[in-house]
Formats: sequence, structure tokens, C-alpha cells
Amino acid sequence: MKIFAIGMNYLQHTLELHGEAFKPKEPVIFLKADSSILKDNKPFFLPDHLGRIDYETELIVRINRLGKSIAPQFAHRYYDAVSVGIDFTARDMQARLRSEGNPWDLCKGFDGAACIGEWIPKEKFLDVQRIHFHLDINGKTVQEGCTSDMLYKVDEIISYISRFFTLKTGDILYTGTPAGIGPVSINDHLEAYIEDRKVLDFNIK
Repeated sequence: MKIFAIGMNYLQHTLELHGEAFKPKEPVIFLKADSSILKDNKPFFLPDHLGRIDYETELIVRINRLGKSIAPQFAHRYYDAVSVGIDFTARDMQARLRSEGNPWDLCKGFDGAACIGEWIPKEKFLDVQRIHFHLDINGKTVQEGCTSDMLYKVDEIISYISRFFTLKTGDILYTGTPAGIGPVSINDHLEAYIEDRKVLDFNIK
């Protein structure tokens, strides 16, 4: 199983990270290790050797069939469910890796860094590109977004990735985070929602 993720897919997020709003020339793709998956509302154990750990709340998509070189107009056939996921990021380490021109694997793919919510069949939604989602920490909304604001839409991303990787049943796609990222601390209580449905409820240990 592969976990794909896209960076800088919301305009305001590029602004908060880089000080300017822009659209990357192509989707920015990275992968997470399968051992980074955190599911079933299990707690996230804060790694004390990685520095600041930030939450990045994202719509995630579940691939449901084998595919390669998929045309954008057919990409909707290759996923069957969506949810909210948290792309945990070791922010201090990411800054260092970026400054040295190194890959993001260590700051994005460590154990527990890919938190996955309850899957909802995509047929429950009129349009995947009009889904609202948000994250609450300790009862306060800290991040919210709508998939209509994506710079690269879900079907575009799937088509692009399939030019380089064969998609397989069970693969997961993190579609990017909107603005509003921030750090987590021990004893934080995280709850994530897709529209008004809670799909994640877990604690930081």
C-alpha cells in the first residue's frame, strides 16, 4: 500500500509557509511510509526527538482499483471513499531538510504521521470538490477548509500521480492542507469533521 500526499495545494497555505501566494507549476507529491498510518482513533504519541510537530488537516481519498496513466475524465472511477486525515509534520526538521535541499521523508513519514479518519462513501456527497472539513483541538476550531479551494483538484492529482506510479486498491491520497496549521501538545484532544460528521476523535500522548 502506498500513501501519496500533495503539498502546497491551497493558496493561503502557500502564503503562510512561504510569505507569498502562488500555484506550483505541477502538483508537489511526496510519499509517507505505510508504518506512518494511525487509525481507529488510537492516540498519537508525540516523538520527543523531532522538535515541533504540526497538524495539517486534509481531505483524504481511498483508491479502489488498479490504474496507470489515467485520463483526468476517468479518474473519478478510481476512488470510492473520502475522509479527513491529519498529516503530522516535524516542522523544525522540515525547515532544516528544505534548507539543505534534502527530501521530506523523515519529517513527513515517521510512525503515526498519517492519521486516518472513518471512511465515507463518496456517493454521500454531491461533489467531491465542494466538501467542507475542519479540525477542533480541545473543543476549539483551529483549521477549516473546503475542497473547492484546491489548486489541483482530486481527479487532476490522481491522473498526475498515475503517470509515475501504478495505483493499487487500498492506496491513500492526502490532498493538501488549507491555511491554519499549528503545533500539537501532550494532552491535546483532536476531533476532525467532514461536513457535520465527526470522523476522527483522538488524543495526543
